[in-house]
Formats: sequence, C-alpha cells, structure tokens
Amino acid sequence: MLVSCFFWYFRHLIYLPPCAGFSAESLVPRNQDGELAELTPTTAALKNACAKIVYDEYNHERYPPGDPSKRAFAYFVLSGGRFVYASLLRLLVLKFVLSMSASKDVLALASLEVDLSSIEPGTTVTVKWRGKPVFIRRRTEDDVKLANSVDVTSLRDPQEDAMRVKNPEWLVVIGVCTHLGCIPLPNSGDFGGWFCPCHGSHYDISGRIRKGPAPYNLEVPTYSFLEDNKMLIG
Repeated sequence: MLVSCFFWYFRHLIYLPPCAGFSAESLVPRNQDGELAELTPTTAALKNACAKIVYDEYNHERYPPGDPSKRAFAYFVLSGGRFVYASLLRLLVLKFVLSMSASKDVLALASLEVDLSSIEPGTTVTVKWRGKPVFIRRRTEDDVKLANSVDVTSLRDPQEDAMRVKNPEWLVVIGVCTHLGCIPLPNSGDFGGWFCPCHGSHYDISGRIRKGPAPYNLEVPTYSFLEDNKMLIG
C-alpha cells in the first residue's frame, strides 16, 4: 500500500512527456476501410508500406542491372578470384605430395656403395648405413666350413649359413645386438664371430646367436654385388 502511494505521488510530481518518435496511441495502423485493424502491427506494416521512402542518390549513381559498361570489370574480378583460388589449391596439393616424398638427405642415406677390394680375407670392416653400423666380413674357407658344420636344430634362432649369405666368402650383417641394441665386438667371443660386452651375447662366424641373452641372430640387410668388386647396401 505504501509503495503504491509513493508511486502515485512521484508520477504526479514529475511529468515526463512522451519521447519523440513514440505515440501513446495504438500501434495498429488505421485506414478508412478498417481492414488492417485486426492484424498484428508487423503484418499491417508489410501490407501497408509507406510510399514516402525514397532512395538517396546524393553522392552516388545507380546503374541498372546488367549494365554493359560494367561487365568487363565484373568478369575481370571473377576471373581473378578464380585464378587465385586455383593457384592456392595447386600449392596445397604440391605441398602435400612433396611432404610425403623422402628428402634429399634421406635418399642419400638409402643406399651405400662399398669397395671390397681393400678387405683382406679373415678381416671385418665396419661401415655406416642409415645411422647403423654394418659389419662386412670376408671369410676364409675355414670360416665357411665352420659355419656350415653347426647343427641348426641346436640354435636359438635356427638359420642355415646359406640362408644368410649370397656369396659364402662375404658375410654382411647389421652390427646391432638383438638384445638391447649394443654394438658387438668383431673377431671375439667363444665362437669366433662377435661378442656383445653389454650383456655377454656371443655370435658365431655367421652372425647367429649361440650364447647369452640375445633372442635373435644379427640382422642381414638388403645388399647386392656390383661390378668391379663393389657392393651396394640398401
């Protein structure tokens, strides 16, 4: 009750006239026929549009649709935009294709050519291929006989010597121990092949595991013999 009295007193004390642009009358448009009296203000405004709205042509000029004098510029803009889009699409496709191909440094390390003429019988040389050491051993006749005299069924990773070489004189293996990745020492161990000092794995003259914790034989990489006593690894 007290709030109502205060509101009535405040309204009569300060008189606020209606703002410009607003009217206290009904927003429903009126006409002589009275057809729009029952419609909502939005629907009535759409059906009874004001004819006094004009287009301002003070600082610009209107051109009719399809003006022949502007077709050349429109075609130039559309063609230029399409050319830019096509160039960007081509660039993206090229970048995607090139990202899937190997780089030059990777291609350079994919294969390695080795000269075998300087390797003496019974010696082992180490070369680097794809970041890994590769052992190339030129075996003697006694080495070949010793590798073939082993009972394959007694091996942990059974492989005959003929399956691991292309030429009995040359043995090519990756110099990484199959246990934990150490580098074995050549011409050492209990079987005359390689010995891994990390955990005591012994490999024979064919690179096969004979003793120790290593589960597999030394890996044989892809290689081929070339002319002039050369070998291509990879």
